[in-house]
Amino acid sequence: MTVFAMFGPMLIGGFLVLLGAVLLLNVFGLPGNWVMLGMVALYHFLCPGESGLTLWYWAIVIGIGILGELCEFGLQIVNARKFGSTNTGTIGGVIGAIAGAILLAPLFFGLGAFIGALGGAWTGCFLFELIKGRSAADAAHAALGCMVGRFFGTVCKLACGGVMLAVTAQYIWPDPAELPYRFPWLPAPAPKLPPDSSQQVMHFLLSFFA
Repeated sequence: MTVFAMFGPMLIGGFLVLLGAVLLLNVFGLPGNWVMLGMVALYHFLCPGESGLTLWYWAIVIGIGILGELCEFGLQIVNARKFGSTNTGTIGGVIGAIAGAILLAPLFFGLGAFIGALGGAWTGCFLFELIKGRSAADAAHAALGCMVGRFFGTVCKLACGGVMLAVTAQYIWPDPAELPYRFPWLPAPAPKLPPDSSQQVMHFLLSFFA
């Protein structure tokens, strides 16, 4: 029995759990989806034969990641307009969300970034609407839509990250049939290395824990 056969599922399972934890960085205003892909790229570099990752995989997950970014800002913009925000107020909300996430990031173990993004979206939209000459009541209503949109945008970005993680698991898990789900539309993974080669790769990885 090869080293990968003995320890592969355990190591990959731990790696997938770590990727899931990294996705939570989105809540703190950090690019969790892209950090996760960076870690997957490192795994592919260290274990090219066992990863099973193809160009189709990268095209799919990068596309989903871009969709998550569009949802994050798109829902904020669409919801703000739904609540009566002008273009000026919407731009102010986007700027405020970014500024608020940066300013409050050090607070509450990083959770302040999410709070700052929501509060910044409201404040930025509110101030820009006032500058445009709208009443405080109308500006506050528009700002509420901007803040709610930012919240749902973050939720959608997390959901996209979850799909990216699930796609990754189907590619790198030793036996995808063991997973509780399956995406039949995914292209097949790349062929695996022969046992002798995979054993050498896993020996290399396990040497870091010796």
